[in-house]
Amino acid sequence: MKHLIIIATLLVSGLINSQTNYEKGMQKAFELWKSNNTIEASNMYERIAKAEPDNWLPPYYAAQINIVGSFGEKDKEVLIAKLKKGQDLINIALTISKDNPEILVLQALLHTAWVAFDGATYGMTLSGKVVELYTKALKLAPKNPRVVYCKAEWDMGAAKFFGQDTSSFCKDLEYAIELFANFKRETPFHPNWGENRAIKIFDTCKK
Repeated sequence: MKHLIIIATLLVSGLINSQTNYEKGMQKAFELWKSNNTIEASNMYERIAKAEPDNWLPPYYAAQINIVGSFGEKDKEVLIAKLKKGQDLINIALTISKDNPEILVLQALLHTAWVAFDGATYGMTLSGKVVELYTKALKLAPKNPRVVYCKAEWDMGAAKFFGQDTSSFCKDLEYAIELFANFKRETPFHPNWGENRAIKIFDTCKK
């Protein structure tokens, strides 16, 4: 009995230590990202992903850094490298958490980065995939604010491209902002981005 208690204590101690290391690592990665040290942040998320093979959050954030950093990139070779890495990390996250609306949104943003880079080349092949991803994500999580906001922004962009009125999507942005105000994350490390961007775009609806 004494031996069992010792083993149990060691196991619990090990789990607590592992969790503490994970939390410290994630906090450090967020701090690096916030300080605009994106390469270091991405590398740290990747190291955490290797240490936490059943956790989709580290590869998700490493992918997000590469995808966000690709918007506005003019050098195609740099863009290809960033988005390839982003796609590889998304694939890892999806093997851990299939049909995850947060990851589906990230996949849609990766495709959007290609369309933003060269709409004439990638618009025809990727626009339909973006719509499918947002439709699926919305079905899985109709009250996820990032799903609602990102879909609305995509719809507005598509409408502008075809010279159509975008005002009908303002109500979706307004709804997304309401969802952000009431959204509760599962853990402090779960996605919580998008509210400021949604408000900024919604403000343009009023003009």
